[in-house]
Amino acid sequence: MRLTVYTDYALRVLMYLAVREGGLATIDEIAKSYSISKTHLMKVVHQLGVAGYIETVRGRGGGLRLAKPAQAIGLGEVVRHTEPDMAIASCFKPVDAPCAVRQCCVLRRALEKARDAFIEVLEGYHLGDLVRPRGRLLGMLGISEIEAQR
Repeated sequence: MRLTVYTDYALRVLMYLAVREGGLATIDEIAKSYSISKTHLMKVVHQLGVAGYIETVRGRGGGLRLAKPAQAIGLGEVVRHTEPDMAIASCFKPVDAPCAVRQCCVLRRALEKARDAFIEVLEGYHLGDLVRPRGRLLGMLGISEIEAQR
C-alpha cells in the first residue's frame, strides 16, 4: 500500500507545525526544510485549513499554525481525510471494476482486512507522537529553538 504524495505532504506540514509548538511558519519555510515544491504545498495547506487542522494568521509576521493541539489530531483521521477512497485494488470502490471471481474472492477480503488493519494502527497515533524527538527534529528541519517560538 502506498500513500499519495498529497498525504505525505499533509503529514509533513502538520509535523512541521507541531514541532514549532504554536510558533508561526510559512509555506516557504516548510518547502525549504523538506526540499519540496512550494506550489504543491499551497494546495495541501489550503485543504488542511478547510479541514480545520491549521489556521492562518494574516499580515506582516503572519503564517501558519496548528488549529488544535497536536495530541488532538489523530493520524488515522488525517490519512482518511487525505486518502478518501483507500482503493488498494481495482475491485474496490470507487473504481469497482468487474471481476469474474468477485463472489468468492478471498484476495479481496484479505486486502480489505489489511487496509482496515493499516488504518487501525494509525488510529493509535496522534500528531504529538510523531514529534516527540522534538530537539532532533528541529535540528534536522533547520529550525532554531528561537525560530520555533515565533
